[in-house]
Amino acid sequence: MNVNGLDLAELFDVELAIESLPFVLGGLPMTLLVSVVGMGIGLVLGLILALARGANNPLWYLPARVYISFMRGTPMLVFLFILYFGLPVIGIELTAITAAYLGFGLNSAAYIAEIDRSALNSIDQGQWESAKALNLNYWQTLRKVILPQATRVAIPPLTNVFMDIVKATSLAAVITVPELFQKTQIVAGREFDSMTMYILVALIYWSICIVISFIQERLEIRYSKFL
Repeated sequence: MNVNGLDLAELFDVELAIESLPFVLGGLPMTLLVSVVGMGIGLVLGLILALARGANNPLWYLPARVYISFMRGTPMLVFLFILYFGLPVIGIELTAITAAYLGFGLNSAAYIAEIDRSALNSIDQGQWESAKALNLNYWQTLRKVILPQATRVAIPPLTNVFMDIVKATSLAAVITVPELFQKTQIVAGREFDSMTMYILVALIYWSICIVISFIQERLEIRYSKFL
């Protein structure tokens, strides 16, 4: 097929894409692992930061604000380089995978903290007062009353963060993590057909995000009872 004199077959070699697909998909488990671990770290640290950010004590909210501002204001790739190439200067050596876990986890925590804070603030103050009347302490109220409702509010933006992490894992190829994009680059360099391989990996990332969006819809239905 020709478009403006350009043969589309030259842009995307279907045969090469099919042949290389198993090799490229060999990086999928690592992509998902880095994404899930990074998101897990981000969820835990993000909630802690959100609670600290909303505290009245400056010893809590000031460090949280600085951390969030720093992480949101620095490129993810630069932070990965600091962890993987910079820390060895002071005697701390991380494997590429560990650096990726920490990089995506610590970075995503800043965004998750703001999402959690907004979700927590969206819950009516009367919920806290009602829980207090039932003799629930702060942590019981948070766990049994507030978080289930806040989770429903936070699901869509948290899903967006997770999809951003999945796509950003391609940066881990720079520090030699054997994920999807790194596998793609190997084939692209070997076959001298970057266009085909980059289109292929773009379609794979897109497919992953479609699945994540479907899971998001299921989760929203599950937590709709808390509205």
